[in-house]
Amino acid sequence: MNTVCHTLPLFQTQRGTCVFWKDSEKRKGEGDWSSEGCITTLLHGEFVCSCNHLSFFAVLVNSKLSVDPVNAANLGYISYIGSSFSVVFTTVTLVMYICLRKGQSEQSLGIHVQLTGALLFLHLSYLLSEWWVWHEADGAEGRVCLAFGLILHWALLSTFTWLAIEGFHLYMLLVRVFNIYVKKYLLKLSLVGWGIPTATVMACHFSGVYGIHSFYMTGANNGSSTDICWISSATDSPGVVVSYITVSGYLGLVFLFNTAMLGVVVVKIWGQRGKGRMWKDWATVLGLSCVLGVPWGLAFCTYGPLSLPGLYLFSIFNCFQGVFLFLWFLALSRKGRPEHSSVKDSSSQKMMETNLN
Repeated sequence: MNTVCHTLPLFQTQRGTCVFWKDSEKRKGEGDWSSEGCITTLLHGEFVCSCNHLSFFAVLVNSKLSVDPVNAANLGYISYIGSSFSVVFTTVTLVMYICLRKGQSEQSLGIHVQLTGALLFLHLSYLLSEWWVWHEADGAEGRVCLAFGLILHWALLSTFTWLAIEGFHLYMLLVRVFNIYVKKYLLKLSLVGWGIPTATVMACHFSGVYGIHSFYMTGANNGSSTDICWISSATDSPGVVVSYITVSGYLGLVFLFNTAMLGVVVVKIWGQRGKGRMWKDWATVLGLSCVLGVPWGLAFCTYGPLSLPGLYLFSIFNCFQGVFLFLWFLALSRKGRPEHSSVKDSSSQKMMETNLN
């Protein structure tokens, strides 16, 4: 993880050590300079610092983050722990689906499992990308990092696409209840869910946008940075435009559509049941919020004065999304009422009764 330190010109000295400001564990607000985890290299008259500082998950959506080292470390730990848990629980979900499936499975469950698979790819590729940059700092600009950046982008777009498909399927169940038979419905959704991200990253690959992405930590005057294999942050790269369109823009559209569908669910629940079983109704709403990816909208709260709380909330909710989807999978599995032929056989009442326990 390279940081260029413009401290002293080469003609004045050829000796230098990369350091960062490390806060004291005993006294708040105090600290000292430390070179822990940093390697210093002199390259073309500049000191290049390779430091193994932590990064965090929200950088995938908001590439202009600026936090102090302490909060960056905390967010990094949350991201690593949450992503690790999500990898484990999404794997368990897929294994359970394969082992317990009997005959033709419910289409809602099939869509949910493919979203789970996209999340597994996302969290796994994120962890592997971080690990590669951390352990291969000198060769991080190579083809391996480019491949990790492409896979990570593909996994993120796949997750967004399947979140949108979850919203579309909910629309079919709740709004267009009758006469909605679609031949090979799940197959067509699968082609869309995996095809759009694949076509997008292939086009981006030919544009040369993948590579090292760097963002800088502030607040301690240390000038250190954190890198990740992602869409390149180089000034001569079209990565900025690609990031805004394929990540921020795409996420914004998915978030607006799925939030609208969640609003339809709330209206239908309130109209059909009133206040009789409110706690189960709200459990349904919370579960659907996770399935529809509504917490991803917290990414837009990582700008401005509330950016730090927004980062913490974003990291917690989205890094543990795999765990939440596992619980939702268990809730759907307990229903145990498979569809017999098509979406035509579903009803809004069925979805209204799908509750988290």
